[in-house]
Amino acid sequence: MGQYLPILALGVLAVVFCALSFVASRLMAPRRPTRAKNAPYECGIVSRVEIPERFPVRFFLVAMIFIVFDVEIVFLYPWAVTHGELGLFGLVAIGIFSFAVFESFVYLISKGALDWGPLRPHRDDPGVDAVRTTAGTLRRVGPEDSRPGLAPPAEVTTSAGPPP
Repeated sequence: MGQYLPILALGVLAVVFCALSFVASRLMAPRRPTRAKNAPYECGIVSRVEIPERFPVRFFLVAMIFIVFDVEIVFLYPWAVTHGELGLFGLVAIGIFSFAVFESFVYLISKGALDWGPLRPHRDDPGVDAVRTTAGTLRRVGPEDSRPGLAPPAEVTTSAGPPP
């Protein structure tokens, strides 16, 4: 039991620190909030409009990559401490584990998870017009096809000769 006493003391200190933080926040919080106190403030400029921009997903990907490598370090540390006792089995096991983690990292790099520059097009086909939209490339079939003012679809002709 004596060997766990430092861990218990650390846990008690963490709980006491959290409790004191909540109590201090409650005691020092403004009692009568006003519009000026609740207004957002950044660099002395109050924004007039909310920016309708979403948080980029790339930050989430970087956070997940960080967590994966952080977990790898958590597993590598005990191995580094006891690698002499584990022998060849421990070396092979950590080698397989490290290979799997680094293979996933290479896959993420190849998919562009860490590319922070402007988005690149997925294919460079000069025959594709970027202005065309999906609605312009669809052929409508059905009752919508008979709407007034809608041009009939063009007939498809082939260069094999006149139709029979």
